[in-house]
Amino acid sequence: MEKSEFIWLDGRLVRWEDAKVHVLAHGLNYGTGVFEGIRVYDTPKGKAIFRLKDHVKRLMDGVKVMGFDMTINGKKYGYEEAFEAIKETVRANKNVDYIKPCVFLCGEETGLNPIGVPTSFAITSVYMGNYLGKGADAGAKLITSTWHRPDNLCSPAGAKVNGAYVTSCLAKREAILRGANEAVMLNANGYVAECTGENIFMYKRGKIYTPLPSNSILEGITRNSIIQVARDMGYEVIETDISRTELLTADEVWMTGTAAEIAPVTMIDERPIGTGEIGPVASALKSRFHDIVTGKVPEYADWIDCV
Repeated sequence: MEKSEFIWLDGRLVRWEDAKVHVLAHGLNYGTGVFEGIRVYDTPKGKAIFRLKDHVKRLMDGVKVMGFDMTINGKKYGYEEAFEAIKETVRANKNVDYIKPCVFLCGEETGLNPIGVPTSFAITSVYMGNYLGKGADAGAKLITSTWHRPDNLCSPAGAKVNGAYVTSCLAKREAILRGANEAVMLNANGYVAECTGENIFMYKRGKIYTPLPSNSILEGITRNSIIQVARDMGYEVIETDISRTELLTADEVWMTGTAAEIAPVTMIDERPIGTGEIGPVASALKSRFHDIVTGKVPEYADWIDCV
């Protein structure tokens, strides 16, 4: 990750080193925050943000679920204000390919009660590059984590809530220590849910499958994009329950996510997926997605917001 020069914090741009939060901030101590990860691409029309409208909508939905008051320094922030602030942050920095807006409780509190605690809104931009590392270009290696994806009764699984990602961090740590790039998490019923920060797909018997939203997954924006793109390319895409055995015996597996983009998987739990090489379906989708996000496919122009 390469740092940027400016971070947008509570209505103004400040230098990276000046974006500070108190150690007693409620969001730091109890995970009371919501965030988004958003990709920025170079297009023929300049820098452009992929599906910004959808990301801001999900951020605001998360704010609503958490019950945050979006009045910050006397100004009320909503969808339009967040949308423009994100674009302002990208314009203010030079080398940017990833943006992370985060709304969190910043008040200096030692108790769990979040009511009445002040809110902060930060937008950070960085150059991330390949999220899974260069070695994943030839196909990512996964493990099945011993940690399960928290279900909808444990946390709002459909929102990107800061504290809910502790489990993902534990699963990611487990994967790295076992020499893998990522971890698959099962849900409480033993079905495949998602990876630590990505949704998961498989290709089997001529069809594409991905877990249902009811499997405690985040309905990823990249996930939804790939479902639509795959159907537009003529593939049948089925949202369903997927067992661990079905995943291990798939012809192809790939992950999708804002940070990871489209990441083909060649091994899970030391077992090769299909031939053990990146498959043609994942390759075709990855190539098509790259053309879309870089503004080369007019049919998807409404997914791109130039800054």
